[in-house]
Parts: sequence; structure tokens; C-alpha cells
Amino acid sequence: MLAVIIPTLNAEATIAATLAAVFAHDVPPLEVLVVDGGSKDATRLLSTDGGARIIESAPGRGRQLALGAAETQAQWLLFLHADTMLPDDWEHCVSRFITDPRNAEYAAYFKLSFDHPSMAAKRVATLANWRAKAWGLPYGDQGLLIHRDLYDDMGGFRADLDLMEDVDLARRLGPMRLKPLCTTVTTSAAKYVAGGWWARPLRNVLCLGLFLAGAPKRWTQGLYR
Repeated sequence: MLAVIIPTLNAEATIAATLAAVFAHDVPPLEVLVVDGGSKDATRLLSTDGGARIIESAPGRGRQLALGAAETQAQWLLFLHADTMLPDDWEHCVSRFITDPRNAEYAAYFKLSFDHPSMAAKRVATLANWRAKAWGLPYGDQGLLIHRDLYDDMGGFRADLDLMEDVDLARRLGPMRLKPLCTTVTTSAAKYVAGGWWARPLRNVLCLGLFLAGAPKRWTQGLYR
């Protein structure tokens, strides 16, 4: 069984399209869980209409992802952001990965693209894909596919991390246990359009540096937001 786990918070602008892409293929047995952190908009209604099971949670991506994993008995877990759309061929790539028994010892991530035609978007995506491959640090907007046993062995997502929960788990996995999948997801560029194609990546790098240096969580959260 494959479970897709999506944390949400006021994600009405993207969640319907994200779920439509998930359900575009008949992948039996497939379970889709939306773990909502207290949305004030139509996120929960759109998620239910889109075929997902809703789980209520306190806000915080680490907490929401950990709760979603705890709520399913699926052998394979695919963690996906609410503004990240799977490609048409996702079922083929994921099925090829999870049907190889050797991959139970690895986690996988998608290559990244943005829903924006600019060269700046292509530049940021290229750098993100390089970072994931060279440093073994895929971010959450690239998704994470992992076997339940490996997820549990690594200790799963830390519920006390509102941010950088993806980096934290990737570091525990290590580059040797991470593989790129054979296809590319498309993530919303809204945060980069609002924050700037130079300023937003720089802020992300600074947040990463603070996290890796062990700075107080409030520093990282304040800078990110």
C-alpha cells in the first residue's frame, strides 16, 4: 500500500489541483491523507471533495507529517506539499521504485520545477536539484518517498520542528540513502514571486545555515516568515 501524506494550512488555492494530480492514476491500493493544521479557508472542504481523508492537527509541518505517518499502516509513504503537483508519469516512476525490494533501504525524491516561465524560476529549480544531488538535501517541495521500516528506523519527522523538518530527516538519512526519481514535480512559485527570485532563495539559505548551526528555532522561524 502507498499512502500520500499532505500537510495543509490555508491551502485552498492549490490543494484541489494537487489532489487531482494524485488521483489522476488508479494506483491501488492508494490512501491519501490531508493533515490540516487549522485552516480558516476552504482547504478541508476541498480536500474531502478531492477524495482525501482529513486529519486534524495542531499547526507545524513536522507535527503534521509525523501525525499523518502515524495514522496509516501503508508500507510506503509519499510526503507531498499542498502546492506541489505530481506529473502525469508519477505512477510509473513511483511504482518502479517501490516494486524493487532493494529500494526499501532508500528514500527517493522528485526533481523540481516551478509553475513559472521565467529564467529565474529555472535557475532556482536547477540550484535546488543540484543541492539535492550534491549535498543529499532535497527539500519538502520535492516530495519524499520512503518505506515505512526505513522511516521508523530513522525516527521519522520531528514533531517539534515547524520548519526544516525536511532537512532534518534528509540529514539523518544521509546522501547514500537518497535517490532521485525519474520524473519532475511542479511546485507553486507564489512565494518566490512575492518574496523575490533572489531574496527568497537567500533567505532560505540563511534559514538553512541557522538550522545547521543549531540556532534557536525562533530565529529560523522569524527569518523564514
